[in-house]
Amino acid sequence: MHFASDNSGPVPQQILDALAAANRGYAMGYGADAEMAEVTARIREIFEAPEAAVYLVATGTAANVLALSTLAQPWQTVFCTRPAHINMDECNAPEFYTGGAKLTLVTEADKMTSEGLRAAIEGEETRGVHGPQRGPVSLTQVTEFGTVYSLTELQAVCAAAKEYGLPVHMDGARFTNALVSLGCTPAEMTWKAGVDAVSFGGTKNGCLGVEAVIFFDPRHAEEFEYRRKRGAHLFSKHRYLSAQMLAYLNDDLWLKNARAANAKAALLAEGLEAAGAHFTHPAQANMIFAALPRRRHQELFAAGAIYHLWDGLLQGPEHELVTARFVCDWSVPDEAIRAFLSLL
Repeated sequence: MHFASDNSGPVPQQILDALAAANRGYAMGYGADAEMAEVTARIREIFEAPEAAVYLVATGTAANVLALSTLAQPWQTVFCTRPAHINMDECNAPEFYTGGAKLTLVTEADKMTSEGLRAAIEGEETRGVHGPQRGPVSLTQVTEFGTVYSLTELQAVCAAAKEYGLPVHMDGARFTNALVSLGCTPAEMTWKAGVDAVSFGGTKNGCLGVEAVIFFDPRHAEEFEYRRKRGAHLFSKHRYLSAQMLAYLNDDLWLKNARAANAKAALLAEGLEAAGAHFTHPAQANMIFAALPRRRHQELFAAGAIYHLWDGLLQGPEHELVTARFVCDWSVPDEAIRAFLSLL
């Protein structure tokens, strides 16, 4: 009954096998391995972007901040939502890697709107050299509250950014969960909607530790390569990143894992709803935010359930509603979900 995070689950055997295979013999380092050439070709094919620049790093934070540092100047600001990972969970890494660019919060909500973005953009570049200049827009898909931007919403936000000549970055730590939820293509959810760069997540969807950074305009390639090296995120034994990503993409493992995770979350959400839980956000991918009486949480934790309380403590008035976050990864057994719902 482990619903704490999709970072907590195991790695599929296909990826472990690929790492074992990559461990045989010798390979060129720093991204010159043969597997990386295959990864680049495969990602270009999947995204329908034959000129895309593709790079691998080991963490989602590295993917986000290195991409943003390539798109932003130190005197600019990055537009994002308050709950965005780059604002709440990256320990000022965006500011550090961009050389001081600040973050401008467009909204308190999980999603920004085109109207809200325009208002935030208009609020900057109002003080000449004394204030921050307008910089990239960063969207999170799936959002930090488990919701998914529709293609129409993405297109509207990207169009607003383009009105001011601003590039758009997508934090896609759970990219594939959003993709299968929408039933669209990677191209439709990125460059066809107006996204310029994407952090294409692997770790939360089953990989040991690898993320891809994709620039649809290859002119960013050289600068990103310098920034990745300078930022200490260029692996010498790079083949172990490439092997993971290649196995992840082969035989549609990335899609199968995301479909499984979303289906398991839907089963859990259905049971929570039947038990009277109050959903604070729609459950649209593999992450659920739902409130239960504190007494229920106490009973569930006592029985061995593992998940995170979001807006309260385990101790307090028994009947007070406390919101929790439940996350399903590809590997959660259906039996564990049924056991949890039985206890509930």
